[in-house]
Amino acid sequence: MTTKDNAVLLFRNTMRIEEGHLESFRDAVSRAVAFAERHGPQLMVHTFVDEERMLAHSFQLYQDSDAVRTHWKLADPYIREVMEHCRVEHFEVFGEPDAEVAAGLRAALGEHTQLVFAPRLAGFTRFAPPPEG
Repeated sequence: MTTKDNAVLLFRNTMRIEEGHLESFRDAVSRAVAFAERHGPQLMVHTFVDEERMLAHSFQLYQDSDAVRTHWKLADPYIREVMEHCRVEHFEVFGEPDAEVAAGLRAALGEHTQLVFAPRLAGFTRFAPPPEG
């Protein structure tokens, strides 16, 4: 799979899981990721949980800002369900989204969440072809 590497966006979302919500959070994330795998535009989604610190880290890779907008339109109910069990503490955007996506992130995250943008310097994207069979 090839991508326009200069438009690629990688999101890292650090979430604080609410006390007593770990299993509900896990279930909501599992449903959201399964939906994204079947219907979403993401090139990659992975979520990791640090139970000791009650933190979760989600990584999502998008081909471009259009793919982010598509994700927002499709996944809103799943995002809302996940957010019932956590709050975003830190959100990092690696790459340069267009003005509309940057504004959408700022609006969605609000003033109490640290939002960081890191422009791309160099790189490439390589994905293994799907297994045959």
